[in-house]
Amino acid sequence: MKKLSILLVSALMLTSVCSCTSFDELNTDPDATTKVSPEMIATNLILSIATPSTAKGFFNSSFMMKYMAWGEGPATYQYNKFGRSGFGAYYKLISAQKMVELAKDYNQEAYIGLAKFVEAYKMYYLTMEVGDIPYSDALKGEEGGIKPIYDTQKDVMLRILQALEESYTNFSIAKDFDGDPMMGGSIERWKKAVTALQLKVLLNLSLKVSDPDLNVKGRFANIVANSTLMESNADNFQVVFSAKKGQRYPTYKDDFNYNAYPMLSITLVDVLKKFKDYRLFYYAEPAASKTEAGIAADSWDAYIGVDPSKSNSDIMEIFGKKEFCNINQRYKEKPEGEPFITLGYAEQNFILAEAALRGWISGPADTYYKKGIEASMRFIADNTADEYCHNHKITDAYITEYLNSPEIQLTEGRDNGLEMLLTQRYLAAFLHFPWDAYYDHRRTGYPEMPMNVETNQNEVSTQFPKRWMYPQSELDYNSENVKEAIERQYGGEDNHNSLMWILQE
Repeated sequence: MKKLSILLVSALMLTSVCSCTSFDELNTDPDATTKVSPEMIATNLILSIATPSTAKGFFNSSFMMKYMAWGEGPATYQYNKFGRSGFGAYYKLISAQKMVELAKDYNQEAYIGLAKFVEAYKMYYLTMEVGDIPYSDALKGEEGGIKPIYDTQKDVMLRILQALEESYTNFSIAKDFDGDPMMGGSIERWKKAVTALQLKVLLNLSLKVSDPDLNVKGRFANIVANSTLMESNADNFQVVFSAKKGQRYPTYKDDFNYNAYPMLSITLVDVLKKFKDYRLFYYAEPAASKTEAGIAADSWDAYIGVDPSKSNSDIMEIFGKKEFCNINQRYKEKPEGEPFITLGYAEQNFILAEAALRGWISGPADTYYKKGIEASMRFIADNTADEYCHNHKITDAYITEYLNSPEIQLTEGRDNGLEMLLTQRYLAAFLHFPWDAYYDHRRTGYPEMPMNVETNQNEVSTQFPKRWMYPQSELDYNSENVKEAIERQYGGEDNHNSLMWILQE
Protein backbone atom coordinates (compact mmCIF):
# COMPACT_ATOMS: atom_id res chain seq x y z
CA MET A 1 0.00 0.00 0.00
CA LYS A 2 1.25 3.46 -0.78
CA LYS A 3 2.04 5.57 2.20
CA LEU A 4 -1.40 6.60 3.41
CA SER A 5 -0.53 9.89 5.05
CA ILE A 6 0.79 11.53 1.89
CA LEU A 7 -2.75 12.03 0.60
CA LEU A 8 -4.02 13.75 3.72
CA VAL A 9 -3.45 17.25 2.39
CA SER A 10 -5.19 16.41 -0.87
CA ALA A 11 -8.13 14.90 0.99
CA LEU A 12 -8.50 17.96 3.15
CA MET A 13 -8.35 20.27 0.15
CA LEU A 14 -11.41 18.47 -1.20
CA THR A 15 -13.36 18.87 2.03
CA SER A 16 -16.98 19.87 1.54
CA VAL A 17 -18.98 22.10 3.86
CA CYS A 18 -22.75 21.71 4.14
CA SER A 19 -25.69 22.62 6.34
CA CYS A 20 -27.15 20.31 8.94
CA THR A 21 -30.17 19.21 6.90
CA SER A 22 -29.17 19.24 3.23
CA PHE A 23 -26.36 20.28 0.93
CA ASP A 24 -26.93 24.01 1.39
CA GLU A 25 -23.75 25.95 0.81
CA LEU A 26 -21.95 27.80 3.56
CA ASN A 27 -20.53 31.14 2.59
CA THR A 28 -16.93 31.63 3.63
CA ASP A 29 -16.25 34.73 5.66
CA PRO A 30 -13.31 36.42 3.86
CA ASP A 31 -12.13 37.81 7.19
CA ALA A 32 -12.17 34.43 8.93
CA THR A 33 -9.38 31.90 9.11
CA THR A 34 -9.41 29.21 6.42
CA LYS A 35 -7.26 26.71 8.26
CA VAL A 36 -8.50 23.15 8.50
CA SER A 37 -10.81 22.57 11.47
CA PRO A 38 -12.31 19.42 13.00
CA GLU A 39 -15.72 20.58 11.76
CA MET A 40 -14.49 20.70 8.16
CA ILE A 41 -13.01 17.22 8.36
CA ALA A 42 -16.16 15.91 10.05
CA THR A 43 -18.27 17.17 7.14
CA ASN A 44 -16.04 15.43 4.62
CA LEU A 45 -16.00 12.17 6.55
CA ILE A 46 -19.76 12.03 7.03
CA LEU A 47 -20.46 12.75 3.38
CA SER A 48 -17.92 10.11 2.35
CA ILE A 49 -20.15 7.55 4.03
CA ALA A 50 -23.57 8.83 3.09
CA THR A 51 -23.33 10.34 -0.39
CA PRO A 52 -24.38 7.95 -3.17
CA SER A 53 -22.43 7.31 -6.33
CA THR A 54 -23.25 9.45 -9.33
CA ALA A 55 -23.72 8.78 -13.05
CA LYS A 56 -24.30 5.16 -14.05
CA GLY A 57 -22.48 3.93 -10.93
CA PHE A 58 -25.54 4.91 -8.91
CA PHE A 59 -27.21 1.77 -10.26
CA ASN A 60 -24.35 -0.73 -9.88
CA SER A 61 -25.72 -2.48 -6.80
CA SER A 62 -29.19 -2.44 -8.39
CA PHE A 63 -27.77 -4.33 -11.38
CA MET A 64 -26.15 -6.91 -9.14
CA MET A 65 -29.29 -7.45 -7.09
CA LYS A 66 -31.45 -7.65 -10.23
CA TYR A 67 -33.62 -4.66 -9.46
CA MET A 68 -33.11 -3.67 -13.09
CA ALA A 69 -31.60 -4.34 -16.48
CA TRP A 70 -30.01 -1.70 -18.70
CA GLY A 71 -31.19 -0.59 -22.11
CA GLU A 72 -28.01 1.10 -23.31
CA GLY A 73 -25.85 -2.01 -23.52
CA PRO A 74 -24.52 -4.74 -21.20
CA ALA A 75 -23.87 -3.61 -17.64
CA THR A 76 -21.15 -5.68 -15.99
CA TYR A 77 -22.92 -6.13 -12.64
CA GLN A 78 -26.15 -7.07 -14.39
CA TYR A 79 -24.28 -10.12 -15.68
CA ASN A 80 -22.44 -10.77 -12.39
CA LYS A 81 -18.99 -9.66 -13.48
CA PHE A 82 -16.89 -8.52 -10.53
CA GLY A 83 -13.50 -6.86 -10.64
CA ARG A 84 -11.14 -5.71 -7.91
CA SER A 85 -11.84 -3.83 -4.72
CA GLY A 86 -10.28 -0.48 -3.83
CA PHE A 87 -8.65 0.50 -0.56
CA GLY A 88 -9.36 4.23 -0.65
CA ALA A 89 -11.17 3.96 2.67
CA TYR A 90 -7.87 4.13 4.53
CA TYR A 91 -7.28 7.72 3.43
CA LYS A 92 -10.47 8.73 5.22
CA LEU A 93 -9.28 7.05 8.40
CA ILE A 94 -6.10 9.11 8.35
CA SER A 95 -8.33 12.19 8.08
CA ALA A 96 -10.37 10.94 11.04
CA GLN A 97 -7.22 10.74 13.14
CA LYS A 98 -6.35 14.30 12.19
CA MET A 99 -9.88 15.45 13.08
CA VAL A 100 -9.53 14.04 16.60
CA GLU A 101 -6.15 15.73 17.05
CA LEU A 102 -7.56 19.10 15.98
CA ALA A 103 -10.58 18.71 18.27
CA LYS A 104 -8.65 18.64 21.54
CA ASP A 105 -10.29 21.94 22.52
CA TYR A 106 -13.54 21.38 20.58
CA ASN A 107 -15.83 18.84 22.29
CA GLN A 108 -13.32 16.10 21.50
CA GLU A 109 -15.46 13.21 22.77
CA ALA A 110 -17.97 13.83 19.97
CA TYR A 111 -15.27 13.79 17.31
CA ILE A 112 -13.72 10.65 18.79
CA GLY A 113 -17.16 9.04 18.59
CA LEU A 114 -17.46 10.09 14.96
CA ALA A 115 -13.95 8.86 14.14
CA LYS A 116 -14.69 5.46 15.66
CA PHE A 117 -17.98 5.25 13.75
CA VAL A 118 -16.32 6.11 10.44
CA GLU A 119 -13.54 3.62 11.17
CA ALA A 120 -16.01 0.83 11.87
CA TYR A 121 -18.17 1.68 8.86
CA LYS A 122 -15.29 1.81 6.39
CA MET A 123 -13.64 -1.35 7.68
CA TYR A 124 -16.94 -3.24 7.75
CA TYR A 125 -17.78 -2.61 4.11
CA LEU A 126 -14.19 -3.26 3.05
CA THR A 127 -13.98 -6.63 4.77
CA MET A 128 -17.39 -7.54 3.35
CA GLU A 129 -15.90 -7.09 -0.13
CA VAL A 130 -12.69 -9.11 0.15
CA GLY A 131 -12.26 -10.92 3.50
CA ASP A 132 -9.08 -10.32 5.52
CA ILE A 133 -7.89 -6.70 5.46
CA PRO A 134 -5.25 -4.56 7.19
CA TYR A 135 -6.65 -3.07 10.38
CA SER A 136 -4.46 -3.19 13.47
CA ASP A 137 -1.42 -2.16 11.42
CA ALA A 138 -3.17 -0.08 8.79
CA LEU A 139 -2.97 3.48 10.10
CA LYS A 140 0.73 3.73 10.83
CA GLY A 141 1.84 5.49 7.66
CA GLU A 142 3.29 8.41 9.59
CA GLU A 143 5.26 5.93 11.70
CA GLY A 144 6.71 4.22 8.66
CA GLY A 145 4.16 1.39 8.55
CA ILE A 146 3.61 1.56 4.81
CA LYS A 147 3.22 -2.20 4.29
CA PRO A 148 0.61 -3.25 6.84
CA ILE A 149 -0.08 -6.85 7.71
CA TYR A 150 -3.54 -8.33 7.18
CA ASP A 151 -5.78 -9.18 10.11
CA THR A 152 -8.04 -12.22 9.87
CA GLN A 153 -11.66 -11.41 9.14
CA LYS A 154 -12.63 -12.63 12.59
CA ASP A 155 -10.20 -10.18 14.21
CA VAL A 156 -11.43 -7.44 11.89
CA MET A 157 -15.02 -8.04 12.97
CA LEU A 158 -14.03 -8.04 16.63
CA ARG A 159 -12.24 -4.72 16.14
CA ILE A 160 -15.25 -3.26 14.31
CA LEU A 161 -17.55 -4.24 17.15
CA GLN A 162 -15.12 -2.77 19.67
CA ALA A 163 -14.87 0.48 17.71
CA LEU A 164 -18.65 0.79 17.66
CA GLU A 165 -18.90 0.14 21.39
CA GLU A 166 -16.34 2.87 21.99
CA SER A 167 -18.13 5.20 19.57
CA TYR A 168 -21.40 4.77 21.47
CA THR A 169 -19.63 5.43 24.77
CA ASN A 170 -17.97 8.58 23.44
CA PHE A 171 -21.19 9.95 22.00
CA SER A 172 -22.93 9.22 25.31
CA ILE A 173 -20.65 11.63 27.19
CA ALA A 174 -20.27 14.23 24.44
CA LYS A 175 -22.21 17.35 23.51
CA ASP A 176 -23.82 18.12 20.17
CA PHE A 177 -21.13 19.05 17.67
CA ASP A 178 -20.58 21.16 14.56
CA GLY A 179 -19.74 20.06 11.03
CA ASP A 180 -22.48 17.46 10.67
CA PRO A 181 -24.44 17.87 7.39
CA MET A 182 -26.64 14.86 8.09
CA MET A 183 -28.09 15.06 11.60
CA GLY A 184 -27.17 18.49 12.83
CA GLY A 185 -24.58 17.12 15.23
CA SER A 186 -27.27 15.58 17.44
CA ILE A 187 -25.61 13.20 19.86
CA GLU A 188 -28.87 11.32 20.41
CA ARG A 189 -29.30 10.69 16.70
CA TRP A 190 -25.69 9.57 16.38
CA LYS A 191 -26.16 7.05 19.17
CA LYS A 192 -29.08 5.61 17.19
CA ALA A 193 -26.94 5.43 14.04
CA VAL A 194 -24.21 3.59 15.93
CA THR A 195 -26.76 1.13 17.27
CA ALA A 196 -28.19 0.54 13.79
CA LEU A 197 -24.73 -0.24 12.42
CA GLN A 198 -23.94 -2.55 15.35
CA LEU A 199 -27.06 -4.58 14.67
CA LYS A 200 -26.32 -4.75 10.95
CA VAL A 201 -22.78 -6.01 11.55
CA LEU A 202 -23.95 -8.65 14.01
CA LEU A 203 -26.69 -9.91 11.71
CA ASN A 204 -24.12 -10.44 8.97
CA LEU A 205 -22.30 -12.71 11.40
CA SER A 206 -25.32 -15.03 11.59
CA LEU A 207 -23.29 -18.00 10.31
CA LYS A 208 -20.84 -17.48 13.20
CA VAL A 209 -23.39 -17.49 15.99
CA SER A 210 -21.61 -20.35 17.76
CA ASP A 211 -18.27 -18.51 18.00
CA PRO A 212 -17.73 -17.72 21.71
CA ASP A 213 -15.40 -14.79 21.06
CA LEU A 214 -17.93 -13.01 18.89
CA ASN A 215 -20.87 -13.90 21.14
CA VAL A 216 -23.19 -12.70 18.39
CA LYS A 217 -26.46 -13.60 20.07
CA GLY A 218 -25.46 -12.16 23.45
CA ARG A 219 -24.09 -8.94 21.98
CA PHE A 220 -27.19 -8.44 19.87
CA ALA A 221 -29.59 -8.95 22.76
CA ASN A 222 -27.57 -6.65 25.02
CA ILE A 223 -27.58 -3.84 22.45
CA VAL A 224 -31.34 -4.12 21.92
CA ALA A 225 -31.93 -4.07 25.67
CA ASN A 226 -29.54 -1.27 26.63
CA SER A 227 -28.83 1.00 23.64
CA THR A 228 -30.84 3.72 21.97
CA LEU A 229 -32.70 2.45 18.90
CA MET A 230 -34.14 4.38 15.97
CA GLU A 231 -37.78 5.19 16.66
CA SER A 232 -39.06 6.50 13.32
CA ASN A 233 -37.97 7.59 9.85
CA ALA A 234 -36.96 10.89 11.44
CA ASP A 235 -33.94 9.04 12.81
CA ASN A 236 -32.72 7.84 9.40
CA PHE A 237 -29.07 8.43 8.58
CA GLN A 238 -29.78 9.95 5.18
CA VAL A 239 -28.73 12.61 2.69
CA VAL A 240 -31.36 15.22 1.89
CA PHE A 241 -30.87 16.74 -1.57
CA SER A 242 -31.71 20.27 -2.76
CA ALA A 243 -32.39 22.10 -6.01
CA LYS A 244 -28.88 23.54 -6.14
CA LYS A 245 -26.51 22.24 -8.78
CA GLY A 246 -24.09 19.76 -7.27
CA GLN A 247 -26.56 18.97 -4.50
CA ARG A 248 -29.33 17.33 -6.52
CA TYR A 249 -30.64 13.77 -6.63
CA PRO A 250 -28.30 11.54 -8.70
CA THR A 251 -30.82 10.87 -11.50
CA TYR A 252 -32.18 14.40 -11.87
CA LYS A 253 -32.78 15.04 -15.58
CA ASP A 254 -30.45 18.05 -15.97
CA ASP A 255 -27.47 16.15 -14.55
CA PHE A 256 -28.00 12.54 -15.61
CA ASN A 257 -27.64 11.39 -19.21
CA TYR A 258 -28.85 7.82 -18.76
CA ASN A 259 -32.48 8.20 -17.71
CA ALA A 260 -33.84 6.37 -20.74
CA TYR A 261 -32.10 3.11 -19.89
CA PRO A 262 -33.27 1.70 -16.51
CA MET A 263 -35.53 -1.33 -17.07
CA LEU A 264 -37.13 -2.58 -13.88
CA SER A 265 -36.94 -6.32 -13.31
CA ILE A 266 -39.28 -9.21 -12.69
CA THR A 267 -37.66 -9.55 -9.26
CA LEU A 268 -39.08 -6.16 -8.33
CA VAL A 269 -42.11 -5.51 -10.56
CA ASP A 270 -43.63 -9.00 -10.55
CA VAL A 271 -43.32 -9.38 -6.78
CA LEU A 272 -44.92 -5.97 -6.16
CA LYS A 273 -47.76 -6.91 -8.52
CA LYS A 274 -48.21 -10.26 -6.80
CA PHE A 275 -48.67 -8.52 -3.44
CA LYS A 276 -50.78 -5.67 -4.91
CA ASP A 277 -48.15 -3.40 -3.41
CA TYR A 278 -48.68 0.30 -4.17
CA ARG A 279 -44.95 0.92 -3.96
CA LEU A 280 -44.89 -0.29 -7.57
CA PHE A 281 -46.60 2.93 -8.66
CA TYR A 282 -44.05 5.04 -6.77
CA TYR A 283 -41.02 3.11 -8.05
CA ALA A 284 -41.99 2.66 -11.70
CA GLU A 285 -43.42 4.25 -14.80
CA PRO A 286 -45.87 2.15 -16.83
CA ALA A 287 -44.48 0.44 -19.91
CA ALA A 288 -44.82 2.75 -22.91
CA SER A 289 -45.95 -0.17 -25.06
CA LYS A 290 -48.91 -0.68 -22.74
CA THR A 291 -50.00 2.94 -22.45
CA GLU A 292 -49.64 3.40 -26.21
CA ALA A 293 -51.98 0.43 -26.58
CA GLY A 294 -54.58 2.24 -24.50
CA ILE A 295 -53.97 0.66 -21.08
CA ALA A 296 -54.28 3.24 -18.31
CA ALA A 297 -51.14 4.28 -16.44
CA ASP A 298 -52.82 3.37 -13.15
CA SER A 299 -53.63 -0.20 -14.24
CA TRP A 300 -51.61 -3.07 -12.83
CA ASP A 301 -51.56 -4.44 -16.38
CA ALA A 302 -49.46 -1.49 -17.55
CA TYR A 303 -46.42 -2.68 -15.60
CA ILE A 304 -44.01 -5.28 -16.99
CA GLY A 305 -40.93 -6.72 -15.35
CA VAL A 306 -37.85 -7.66 -17.40
CA ASP A 307 -35.69 -10.71 -16.72
CA PRO A 308 -32.26 -9.07 -16.29
CA SER A 309 -30.45 -12.37 -16.91
CA LYS A 310 -31.61 -12.48 -20.54
CA SER A 311 -28.98 -11.95 -23.22
CA ASN A 312 -28.09 -8.40 -24.10
CA SER A 313 -29.61 -8.87 -27.58
CA ASP A 314 -32.91 -9.89 -25.96
CA ILE A 315 -32.74 -6.91 -23.60
CA MET A 316 -32.11 -4.58 -26.54
CA GLU A 317 -35.13 -6.00 -28.36
CA ILE A 318 -37.34 -5.47 -25.30
CA PHE A 319 -35.98 -1.95 -24.96
CA GLY A 320 -36.71 -1.17 -28.60
CA LYS A 321 -40.28 -2.41 -28.26
CA LYS A 322 -40.77 -0.32 -25.08
CA GLU A 323 -41.92 -3.42 -23.22
CA PHE A 324 -40.48 -2.44 -19.86
CA CYS A 325 -40.97 -0.08 -16.93
CA ASN A 326 -38.54 2.75 -16.37
CA ILE A 327 -38.01 4.33 -12.96
CA ASN A 328 -40.71 6.73 -11.81
CA GLN A 329 -40.56 10.28 -13.14
CA ARG A 330 -40.18 11.60 -9.61
CA TYR A 331 -36.57 10.42 -9.63
CA LYS A 332 -35.94 12.50 -12.77
CA GLU A 333 -38.21 15.54 -12.55
CA LYS A 334 -37.65 16.59 -8.92
CA PRO A 335 -34.11 17.81 -8.16
CA GLU A 336 -34.63 16.92 -4.49
CA GLY A 337 -35.69 13.38 -5.46
CA GLU A 338 -36.03 11.63 -2.14
CA PRO A 339 -33.51 11.36 0.72
CA PHE A 340 -30.90 8.66 0.23
CA ILE A 341 -30.78 6.31 3.23
CA THR A 342 -27.58 4.67 4.44
CA LEU A 343 -28.88 3.44 7.81
CA GLY A 344 -32.61 3.52 8.43
CA TYR A 345 -35.53 2.80 10.70
CA ALA A 346 -37.21 0.39 8.27
CA GLU A 347 -33.98 -1.55 7.82
CA GLN A 348 -33.46 -1.69 11.59
CA ASN A 349 -36.88 -3.27 12.03
CA PHE A 350 -36.19 -5.93 9.40
CA ILE A 351 -32.92 -6.71 11.20
CA LEU A 352 -34.75 -7.02 14.52
CA ALA A 353 -37.36 -9.23 12.88
CA GLU A 354 -34.70 -11.61 11.59
CA ALA A 355 -33.01 -11.68 14.98
CA ALA A 356 -36.36 -12.57 16.57
CA LEU A 357 -36.90 -15.32 14.00
CA ARG A 358 -33.48 -16.71 14.91
CA GLY A 359 -34.24 -16.57 18.63
CA TRP A 360 -31.63 -13.94 19.43
CA ILE A 361 -34.15 -11.60 21.05
CA SER A 362 -37.59 -12.08 22.58
CA GLY A 363 -40.79 -10.70 21.12
CA PRO A 364 -42.72 -11.54 17.97
CA ALA A 365 -40.79 -11.22 14.72
CA ASP A 366 -44.04 -10.26 13.01
CA THR A 367 -44.24 -6.98 14.95
CA TYR A 368 -40.79 -5.81 13.82
CA TYR A 369 -41.42 -7.10 10.31
CA LYS A 370 -44.60 -5.09 9.88
CA LYS A 371 -43.02 -2.00 11.40
CA GLY A 372 -40.35 -2.30 8.71
CA ILE A 373 -42.92 -2.48 5.92
CA GLU A 374 -44.91 0.41 7.35
CA ALA A 375 -41.78 2.57 7.72
CA SER A 376 -40.86 1.87 4.10
CA MET A 377 -44.29 2.86 2.86
CA ARG A 378 -44.49 5.98 4.98
CA PHE A 379 -41.05 7.12 3.84
CA ILE A 380 -42.10 6.81 0.20
CA ALA A 381 -45.45 8.53 0.70
CA ASP A 382 -43.95 11.34 2.78
CA ASN A 383 -41.29 12.09 0.15
CA THR A 384 -43.40 11.85 -3.03
CA ALA A 385 -45.88 14.32 -4.47
CA ASP A 386 -49.28 12.78 -5.22
CA GLU A 387 -48.86 13.47 -8.93
CA TYR A 388 -46.24 10.71 -9.14
CA CYS A 389 -48.19 7.83 -7.57
CA HIS A 390 -50.39 6.97 -10.58
CA ASN A 391 -53.61 7.23 -8.55
CA HIS A 392 -52.46 4.66 -5.99
CA LYS A 393 -51.72 6.84 -3.00
CA ILE A 394 -50.30 5.11 0.05
CA THR A 395 -52.65 6.06 2.91
CA ASP A 396 -53.07 4.90 6.49
CA ALA A 397 -56.01 2.76 5.39
CA TYR A 398 -54.00 1.17 2.59
CA ILE A 399 -51.07 0.38 4.91
CA THR A 400 -53.42 -1.34 7.36
CA GLU A 401 -55.03 -3.32 4.55
CA TYR A 402 -51.65 -4.36 3.15
CA LEU A 403 -50.26 -5.45 6.52
CA ASN A 404 -53.29 -7.67 6.99
CA SER A 405 -53.20 -9.23 3.53
CA PRO A 406 -52.55 -13.00 3.62
CA GLU A 407 -49.90 -12.87 0.87
CA ILE A 408 -47.31 -10.97 2.92
CA GLN A 409 -47.57 -12.73 6.28
CA LEU A 410 -44.43 -14.25 7.78
CA THR A 411 -46.16 -17.61 7.66
CA GLU A 412 -45.66 -17.45 3.88
CA GLY A 413 -42.36 -18.54 2.32
CA ARG A 414 -39.61 -20.89 3.34
CA ASP A 415 -37.34 -21.13 6.38
CA ASN A 416 -40.09 -20.20 8.84
CA GLY A 417 -40.67 -16.82 7.28
CA LEU A 418 -37.07 -15.85 6.50
CA GLU A 419 -37.75 -15.86 2.75
CA MET A 420 -40.72 -13.50 3.11
CA LEU A 421 -38.82 -11.25 5.51
CA LEU A 422 -35.84 -10.90 3.17
CA THR A 423 -38.19 -10.34 0.24
CA GLN A 424 -39.83 -7.42 2.01
CA ARG A 425 -36.48 -6.02 3.08
CA TYR A 426 -35.42 -6.21 -0.57
CA LEU A 427 -38.54 -4.36 -1.74
CA ALA A 428 -37.96 -1.62 0.84
CA ALA A 429 -34.30 -1.14 -0.16
CA PHE A 430 -34.91 -0.04 -3.76
CA LEU A 431 -32.31 2.68 -4.60
CA HIS A 432 -31.08 2.76 -0.99
CA PHE A 433 -28.50 0.86 1.14
CA PRO A 434 -25.99 0.07 -1.65
CA TRP A 435 -24.83 -3.57 -1.67
CA ASP A 436 -26.65 -4.57 1.53
CA ALA A 437 -29.24 -6.56 -0.44
CA TYR A 438 -26.41 -8.42 -2.14
CA TYR A 439 -24.82 -9.24 1.21
CA ASP A 440 -28.19 -10.47 2.52
CA HIS A 441 -28.60 -12.71 -0.52
CA ARG A 442 -25.02 -13.95 -0.25
CA ARG A 443 -25.62 -14.87 3.40
CA THR A 444 -29.11 -16.37 3.13
CA GLY A 445 -29.91 -17.08 -0.53
CA TYR A 446 -32.92 -14.73 -0.32
CA PRO A 447 -34.55 -13.24 -2.20
CA GLU A 448 -34.01 -15.59 -5.10
CA MET A 449 -32.61 -13.97 -8.23
CA PRO A 450 -32.73 -15.08 -11.87
CA MET A 451 -29.69 -17.07 -12.98
CA ASN A 452 -28.80 -17.77 -16.61
CA VAL A 453 -25.68 -19.86 -17.21
CA GLU A 454 -25.59 -18.62 -20.81
CA THR A 455 -25.21 -14.96 -19.83
CA ASN A 456 -23.56 -15.21 -16.41
CA GLN A 457 -20.07 -13.67 -16.69
CA ASN A 458 -18.90 -15.00 -13.35
CA GLU A 459 -16.10 -17.56 -13.74
CA VAL A 460 -18.43 -20.18 -12.27
CA SER A 461 -21.46 -19.83 -14.50
CA THR A 462 -23.84 -21.63 -12.14
CA GLN A 463 -23.44 -19.24 -9.22
CA PHE A 464 -23.17 -15.60 -8.29
CA PRO A 465 -19.75 -14.20 -7.31
CA LYS A 466 -18.96 -14.19 -3.61
CA ARG A 467 -16.36 -11.43 -3.36
CA TRP A 468 -14.20 -8.88 -5.10
CA MET A 469 -10.49 -9.51 -5.63
CA TYR A 470 -7.80 -7.54 -3.80
CA PRO A 471 -6.66 -4.22 -5.32
CA GLN A 472 -3.82 -4.33 -7.81
CA SER A 473 -2.10 -1.61 -5.77
CA GLU A 474 -1.79 -4.06 -2.86
CA LEU A 475 -0.22 -6.66 -5.12
CA ASP A 476 2.19 -3.99 -6.37
CA TYR A 477 3.13 -2.28 -3.10
CA ASN A 478 2.28 -4.74 -0.30
CA SER A 479 2.75 -8.00 -2.12
CA GLU A 480 4.15 -10.13 0.69
CA ASN A 481 1.34 -9.36 3.13
CA VAL A 482 -1.57 -9.59 0.70
CA LYS A 483 -0.28 -12.86 -0.72
CA GLU A 484 0.01 -14.27 2.78
CA ALA A 485 -3.65 -13.31 3.38
CA ILE A 486 -4.72 -14.88 0.09
CA GLU A 487 -2.88 -18.09 0.92
CA ARG A 488 -4.37 -18.20 4.41
CA GLN A 489 -7.95 -17.72 3.22
CA TYR A 490 -8.20 -19.03 -0.31
CA GLY A 491 -5.35 -21.47 -0.84
CA GLY A 492 -3.29 -18.88 -2.68
CA GLU A 493 -5.89 -18.09 -5.35
CA ASP A 494 -7.44 -14.62 -5.31
CA ASN A 495 -10.74 -15.16 -7.12
CA HIS A 496 -14.39 -14.13 -7.06
CA ASN A 497 -15.87 -17.41 -5.86
CA SER A 498 -14.04 -18.52 -2.73
CA LEU A 499 -15.92 -18.19 0.56
CA MET A 500 -14.58 -15.66 3.02
CA TRP A 501 -14.60 -16.58 6.68
CA ILE A 502 -18.00 -15.05 7.56
CA LEU A 503 -19.66 -17.21 4.88
CA GLN A 504 -18.19 -20.49 6.10
CA GLU A 505 -20.51 -22.52 8.30
